[in-house]
Amino acid sequence: MSALSLRLPNSLHERARELAEREGISINQLVSTALAEKMVALMTEEFLDTRARRGSRSRLLRALAKVPDVLPDPEDELPALSRPRKTAVRRPRPKVKSRRDGA
Repeated sequence: MSALSLRLPNSLHERARELAEREGISINQLVSTALAEKMVALMTEEFLDTRARRGSRSRLLRALAKVPDVLPDPEDELPALSRPRKTAVRRPRPKVKSRRDGA
């Protein structure tokens, strides 16, 4: 384990002390946990950005073309907003050539 000297404004240090006491942990544990949570959030954002760059619109459309064009089951319906929902209008999906079609 390594030590880290950290300068904090008095108000932040006091709040950290209060939170740590309320949680029944040390300030060191509070800061370690907070830092770990922040690092995970940043790393997740980086991971998702990397994955998004690997995607392509054509692959998305090919995947969507495989989804049946049916209304959801009643238990999967979103709750009605302020007015009753009329019958669903389905727009045709764009034609996407599959690998079988030579794409």
